[in-house]
Amino acid sequence: MKKREFVRRCLITAGGISLCPASLTGLSQPQVRSKNYRPALFQEETAKGIMCNICPNECVLKEGELSDCRNRIVKNGRLYTMAYGNPCAANLDPVEKKPLYHFMPSTLTFSIATAGCNLACMNCQNWTISQKSPGDTRNYDLMPDAVVENTEKYNCKSISYTYSEPVTFYEYVFDSATLAHERGLKNILVSNGYINKDPLLKLSKVIDAANIDLKSFSDKTYLKLTGGKLEPVLNTIKTLKNNGVWLEITNLMVPEWTDNTDEIKDMCKWLVSNGFSDTPLHFSRFQPMYKLEQLPPTPVDVINRAWDIARQEGLKHVYIGNVPGTHASDTICDKCGRKLLERRGYRILSNNIVNGRCKFCDSPVSGVWA
Repeated sequence: MKKREFVRRCLITAGGISLCPASLTGLSQPQVRSKNYRPALFQEETAKGIMCNICPNECVLKEGELSDCRNRIVKNGRLYTMAYGNPCAANLDPVEKKPLYHFMPSTLTFSIATAGCNLACMNCQNWTISQKSPGDTRNYDLMPDAVVENTEKYNCKSISYTYSEPVTFYEYVFDSATLAHERGLKNILVSNGYINKDPLLKLSKVIDAANIDLKSFSDKTYLKLTGGKLEPVLNTIKTLKNNGVWLEITNLMVPEWTDNTDEIKDMCKWLVSNGFSDTPLHFSRFQPMYKLEQLPPTPVDVINRAWDIARQEGLKHVYIGNVPGTHASDTICDKCGRKLLERRGYRILSNNIVNGRCKFCDSPVSGVWA
């Protein structure tokens, strides 16, 4: 069996492949080494310490102190990232798993993550790495050139910075993405969108697609559930779109937290009024996790109601995730109503998009299809 066919079959059954250290170009190592420390971008001196300006947390740190994201530290009066070239996860994924439904369908993406996150979500799905420091995880030795090399080795068309929060390993993302572009590869950001404007503008130059997790449309809920604020995320969404990055949005519906129909309606109204009617919106079903294990999974009828609201408010491409057999995983032409992409899980069963247009009525379909 050829390698490509093996990869394809594994992806069909498992939705991705977790790579063992021996299969990667680079060795596995359990601690942070000196080469993983790099001067952090967007730092400045203040009267109370060194300020990190990557995200709205804007941590001010004294000598030896760790940032809120747990992977930035002040040493000898300078701020350093500890998350450079030492991902704790490296997998092959279908791009649909990000989820991206309108970006290079049926292609593989090389997914990497380091430990750390700048939010503290009570419902975190990857808390074993996102709520850790790089010194607490077993890591791969994968510098940016090795990331690109492995992406090509496994016939992936893109690199995804995902699982934890790529904003917190910003320098590693930027250098890897820059090298990837030089080799004709695409870059995908799967993020909470909690980032300041200047770092985002710089990063947008090397990012081709993003899925942003819009966790709630209530500032109060954002603070209680994640420790963050809503406005910076809305600004990120607008900035990405304005800078030509293909964008899709995920909203995880957490019972008692983010399943309020009035808030869902307000969110959809905001998206449409700000020019996002063509932007795919993914409603995702919550499963009991981390600090919210006492909650039930999101009722399917609640998610279906959110789907109805989004369609009624004018969003053209609305999807439902984590619900097997749902009617809302296929892509439908918003002009003629015919089925364009039929999905089962992460697989594409049929594709009726030709040169970015509906095969049946020749209407353009928003997305990046080649």
